[in-house]
Amino acid sequence: MKKILVTGGTGFIGRNILESYLGEQYELVAPRRAELDLSDDASVAAYFGRYSFDVVIHSAARPGHRNAGDTTGLLLTNSRMMASLLKYHDSYGKLLNMGSGAVYDVRYYQPKMKETYFGTHIPVDEHGYNKYMLGKLLPCLDRVYDFRIFGIFGKYEDYAIRFISNSICKALFDLPLTLRQNRKFDYLYINDLMPVLEHFIENDPVEKAFNITPDSAVALLDLAQMIRNISGKNLDILLAEEGIGPEYSGDNGLLKAEAPELRFTPIEHSVTGLYDWYAEKKNDLDKSLLLTDKK
Repeated sequence: MKKILVTGGTGFIGRNILESYLGEQYELVAPRRAELDLSDDASVAAYFGRYSFDVVIHSAARPGHRNAGDTTGLLLTNSRMMASLLKYHDSYGKLLNMGSGAVYDVRYYQPKMKETYFGTHIPVDEHGYNKYMLGKLLPCLDRVYDFRIFGIFGKYEDYAIRFISNSICKALFDLPLTLRQNRKFDYLYINDLMPVLEHFIENDPVEKAFNITPDSAVALLDLAQMIRNISGKNLDILLAEEGIGPEYSGDNGLLKAEAPELRFTPIEHSVTGLYDWYAEKKNDLDKSLLLTDKK
């Protein structure tokens, strides 16, 4: 059985990985920060002095989203974590990095961007620039793969700000569903990430960077209407700004050519499943987090 290190095991992606079917096929190891602090040289040296792995799935990151606390040092912290992992590359077989479509630069997004669009623009925001620099470095390394993930949703995401979960939770509390502006996104259901990880754990593709996206983008307004229908309630949908913003989506042709067996859950099914999951946990939700939309 292959032994896999999952960094960021308490985060959204990491937690879902640990609870997925991958735990039945592999030995998943997710150390707490007290055992492995990727920003501390001594901690990393001590950890890899004791353990080795077949694969590292790197999902740990200092967040830069609008609900993050202190984002100071985001670039330094995240780049140091990656540098620490790369320094001990001899302690594992391959590395799968959970990257971002932000590498393409938020100012110049185009519908269904291909991997070849990367490098056309250099992001000016710190999050995008951090992902861009890693996107330049990682494909040059042996057995290191960069996953460019666009929208991704599922259980354990931050329902205070993440649109699908936020709208579901608002519906459960009979609150209006709110949008700043309608846009199209590539929304990957978190469960659909697991077969992608399995493929890359078992195979060594020639290409090193892949858009990890579903086949079709979906509009936020359509999602809000879908969630209202699922709820069975006559909820208001409030749009702050008319028009449609830039689409955030990537072409998945390279991924589908590499792993033609991949199938993506229809968005209606995944959103319904997530709605039911939140409904079972309604008593654990903090309604106050839904009353004000963060800018």
